[in-house]
Amino acid sequence: MKIDILKGLLLSGSIILFSGCTNNQANPNSGAQTGAVVGALAGSAIGYNSGSYHHRGGNAAAGALVGAVVGAGIGNAVDNNNQPPQQTGGWQ
Repeated sequence: MKIDILKGLLLSGSIILFSGCTNNQANPNSGAQTGAVVGALAGSAIGYNSGSYHHRGGNAAAGALVGAVVGAGIGNAVDNNNQPPQQTGGWQ
């Protein structure tokens, strides 16, 4: 029962986070945001599935924190390598 609740919370949380990071305008920091979200999700899954059975929640939280920091760092590095957007004079 607890596993099903945790899976539902993770799924709904990821849907909310991913939908909040999408828009139709250019965002120069989108790599850092996407990296943090993907890193947190991956880190929480890895943390939940590793370690002892009794400490899975703490492992998932720690994994999410580490994954978010590492993912944001990688995304920030990608953002710094991207060139700034150019005004092309299209629809205003």
